[in-house]
Amino acid sequence: MPERSSEIPTLPGFDSTTAFLREGYRFVSRRCQALGSDGFRTRIMLRPVTCLRGAEAAREFYRPGRMTRRGAMPKQVLKLLQDKGSVQMLDDAPHRVRKAMFMDLMTPGNLDRARQIFDEEWRAAVRGWTNREIALSKGVRDVMTRTAMRWCGLDPAAHDSAARSAELSAMYASAGKLGPAYLRARLLRARSERWARRVIGQVRKAEMPDDSAVARIAFHVDADGAHLTEAAAAVELLNLLRPIVAVGRYVVFVAHALHVHRDSIPADRNDDAMNAAIAHEVRRLYPFFPVIGGRVREPFEWRGARFDRGDWLLLDLYGTNRDPASWPMSETFRPERHEGLDEQPDALIPQGGGDYLKNHRCPGEWLTVALMTEAVGQLRDMQWHVPQQNLDLPANEFPPIPGDGMRIVVNPGAPAAAAPIC
Repeated sequence: MPERSSEIPTLPGFDSTTAFLREGYRFVSRRCQALGSDGFRTRIMLRPVTCLRGAEAAREFYRPGRMTRRGAMPKQVLKLLQDKGSVQMLDDAPHRVRKAMFMDLMTPGNLDRARQIFDEEWRAAVRGWTNREIALSKGVRDVMTRTAMRWCGLDPAAHDSAARSAELSAMYASAGKLGPAYLRARLLRARSERWARRVIGQVRKAEMPDDSAVARIAFHVDADGAHLTEAAAAVELLNLLRPIVAVGRYVVFVAHALHVHRDSIPADRNDDAMNAAIAHEVRRLYPFFPVIGGRVREPFEWRGARFDRGDWLLLDLYGTNRDPASWPMSETFRPERHEGLDEQPDALIPQGGGDYLKNHRCPGEWLTVALMTEAVGQLRDMQWHVPQQNLDLPANEFPPIPGDGMRIVVNPGAPAAAAPIC
């Protein structure tokens, strides 16, 4: 690896918005590579911003108390993915107390239960897919919605899981869009929030609440000593359900990887450790969140640059996961690199970095890995093939799906997978 610059240069040109939207996930990395630097300054949406990449930059970005999410995300994204008052918009003690509520749900028992529920829902869906061609990107949404609802303590049959699937998937699939698709997603989000408020209200009327995730949210005591408002509790319920449904996009990526990178995956090892390693390599290599934004709370200096209160920073999640300084042969799919490897909290950050309780690292990361590991095992056990189709992943869609939706045919005795059209 060539030595990287100890300075943060400034890009030529006045604004980089068009280039960012055109190049998407590769925008930051390409410029860091060209400049020989782990960061650069530019403007996006006419606002000054510093873009950073790499494990060292992630450590600086996630030092406790240094950054805030408030004012760091475009409002249209915030409205679909988080909304005001959610855990990701909090800092200090309010954030730690609210975050602990989510982390308390990530017990080994709850993670195992999520895998069991996914197994049941997946097998039920596969029975309906057998001997016909389906777009996995669509089929898996209902599987993940029913899994999410059951894991949270909700009966899918009693809560119109088809409507919830449409709402929850639109939130993450349209967050990076403009125009009619975005407006439709906003309407679906509003409908989903009304439903979630009704659910919270019903749970709070129970004389003997159970220990489900939805009850934990309904009766959570926040840092101010009070229960969440019904609106805030509804937002946090969606912040459990929506990310689980979004894991379905990772399940599509798992199928894509098992097909496209099949020569890199041991054919005779379908143990849980290898399945987890494949899941981690999919998380590392495949595109999901491109960047994460933050506003400086505590001024600091790094690489000879001064960052003052209110400065806007973007950390390149996609590029850090592919950074050659942390990952040898970084563009190559190699699941074995994760076997027996201790966690790399600053180098593997598809869902953000830092400490789970002190920072804004996604509290559902362990749940994501558990569900993906189960999905890898299910897909490796199945007989399925991939018809000829477009498997390209557009770099400027957030998050993307393969061009033809990852069509598969579930068919015992299936022929060898067809070569993709690239």
